[in-house]
Amino acid sequence: MACSCSGPEPQSPAPGFRRALWIALWVNLAMFFVEGIASLQSGSVSLMADAIDFFGDSANYILSLSVLSMGMLWRGRAAMVKGLTMTAFGIAVWARAIWVMEQGTIPEPMTMGTVGMLALAANVSVAVMLFRFRSGDSDMRSVWLCSRNDAISNLAVMAAALGVFGTNSAWPDLIVAAIMGSLAITAGISVVRHARTDISEARSRIANAAEAKCP
Repeated sequence: MACSCSGPEPQSPAPGFRRALWIALWVNLAMFFVEGIASLQSGSVSLMADAIDFFGDSANYILSLSVLSMGMLWRGRAAMVKGLTMTAFGIAVWARAIWVMEQGTIPEPMTMGTVGMLALAANVSVAVMLFRFRSGDSDMRSVWLCSRNDAISNLAVMAAALGVFGTNSAWPDLIVAAIMGSLAITAGISVVRHARTDISEARSRIANAAEAKCP
């Protein structure tokens, strides 16, 4: 009989993880449209950055759902893509903040604060829902980090709104946007490192399984 050189069977996702991802996906898509419109009306860079982040998270959730039933190798690769995306998002936010700083426009603080509060409620709900999956593989960890960073970003946007209102200056908004960009970069690097470890371990398991079945 011919030997089988297939790798190990895909690991099943944690119970409830798929359902949590679907809920998180729809919440993030809804908030992307809400914050996107609000950012255009208010002229806030931090609010615009948060809206783009919601869209990026939605794409990441779709990616996670597409590889959820696959093996660790593909899930690690998906996490790698998400980590690189998070890093690129952070760089883009920095670039946007620099551009707006040169333009000298001042955002409208009331819209920033109100929408920031709504986004915070949405992200805290998602983060609490995903909290129990934070210690899973790199794909699960990346999902948790996205939600955690979003909640922190919403608090920062609300603080920026107060700062803009109190100083009548764009600097609080720009500073928060820079912090959000830095958070995305550091989290993205963390996910990439975790993903590299998962990919390496998955390849080792596949190679060991092949050697065991095909002497």
